[in-house]
Amino acid sequence: MTKHYGATKALESVSFSVPTSGIFALIGRNGAGKTTLVRILATELQPTSGSAWINGIDVINEEKKLRERIAIVPQEARAIAWMTPSQTISSYLLWRGFRLGEAKRRATESLARLGLEKYASKLNRTLSGGTKRKVLAATVLASESDIIFLDEPTTGLDPISRREFWEILRELGRDRFIFLTTHYLEEAEQLADNIGILKDGHLLASGSLASLRERIRYQYSIKLPPKVSPPSGVQGEITTGKNGESQIMTNEDEAFTISRELSENGLRFSISPVSLEDIFFQLVGEVAVDEQ
Repeated sequence: MTKHYGATKALESVSFSVPTSGIFALIGRNGAGKTTLVRILATELQPTSGSAWINGIDVINEEKKLRERIAIVPQEARAIAWMTPSQTISSYLLWRGFRLGEAKRRATESLARLGLEKYASKLNRTLSGGTKRKVLAATVLASESDIIFLDEPTTGLDPISRREFWEILRELGRDRFIFLTTHYLEEAEQLADNIGILKDGHLLASGSLASLRERIRYQYSIKLPPKVSPPSGVQGEITTGKNGESQIMTNEDEAFTISRELSENGLRFSISPVSLEDIFFQLVGEVAVDEQ
């Protein structure tokens, strides 16, 4: 799939396949093309060329049929200030074709499922930013949609609110398919069953965290505290942070050798499979994505 805006190439020959179950996280810097891809898959935007199917439904030619199966919370979505959460959800369901009684019942159940029942009759403008985002999640949860697109839903939330929202996403992902875009690497690593890495409109890799580790040169990370020097003869990559902590990126065989040598010399260290941040750096050639 390709999408150009004049001379700007938002997406260039993007191709991937992912099971429509659990959570799929698309990561990349701001401007990588994440929102463009979501808008195309959610039938809000036509591609310049290419095609896509979701559960056998043609995104381009069967958009009306697909819209009955999906829900989307765009990045710019906001709860209407003068409405209550109950009214917000009910009106959305009425727009989707539910009867009034059914819409009210579903609104009550959805708010309760996400622990928001105490806010049901409060005006949205009185709610915190995190609670407003939860109301939007409750809105799509109340629909019959089994495929939900969330475009950077936690951007701007404080760390506590973000982690609370993660629990909601895990809840949604139990019986729905969540297509999530984010520029928070930890978010994708914590939540996603599968991850796609997008850079400048190109999809560099897609798969589970384990499969992404297999795509890169080094699969293990050894971290040494300040004043502990890496052993001599290391074949992997060594970096030193501003705090003096060293990191050795290496393969499994050398990781075993290094850790044994450090242990025999009584030196402190930690060893783990490489994180998504490490994978992103090795594939993209840039430091961690924007943390705005």
